[in-house]
Amino acid sequence: MAEQDTELRVVEPAGESLLSEAASEEGSLNLTAAEGEVVESPAEPVSREEFDKLKTERDQLLDRLARLQAEFENARKRGERERVEFRDYATGSVVEQFLPVLDNFELALKHDSTLEQMRKGVELIVKQMQEILRQLQVTPVATVGEEFDPRQHEALGAVERDDLPDQHVAEEVRPGYKLRDRLLRPALVRVAHNSKQKTD
Repeated sequence: MAEQDTELRVVEPAGESLLSEAASEEGSLNLTAAEGEVVESPAEPVSREEFDKLKTERDQLLDRLARLQAEFENARKRGERERVEFRDYATGSVVEQFLPVLDNFELALKHDSTLEQMRKGVELIVKQMQEILRQLQVTPVATVGEEFDPRQHEALGAVERDDLPDQHVAEEVRPGYKLRDRLLRPALVRVAHNSKQKTD
């Protein structure tokens, strides 16, 4: 039997051959990069001109911010001052309408008069005040004969009444007032308790 020549080939591992080829190329591998670190090139220096420009822009923005803050503060103070002035104006116009009423009270107190004359004088003053309130759109809350409404009436107590429906206002102790639709003060009332109506 004839002997066959056996050729032995040495095969290098693929990784080693690749490394050797890469190592042979000058400057192709960076040891730091091979270790997985990122190498950053140093930042380019900023020129003096660019620095001055950025500084100027920053100063302008800060100045603008300071101006806006000052304008906001001035607007807030102006708004507050206008509110106070408007409140004072509104109060003054109301007080001005009541000054003649005060004058009439003082005149009535200075004159010696009978009880009847005093009563008539006070009645005229009350009418004068009611007219001023009407001009200011202040109206009294309806009470006697009306159904008790806790949103407008405040119950002082109950009275036995068979001539009024149960839970209706029987007496007004102190009038209540509304400014247009807004309640200024509830009316203080006594409420009718009709036992006949309850038993029927």
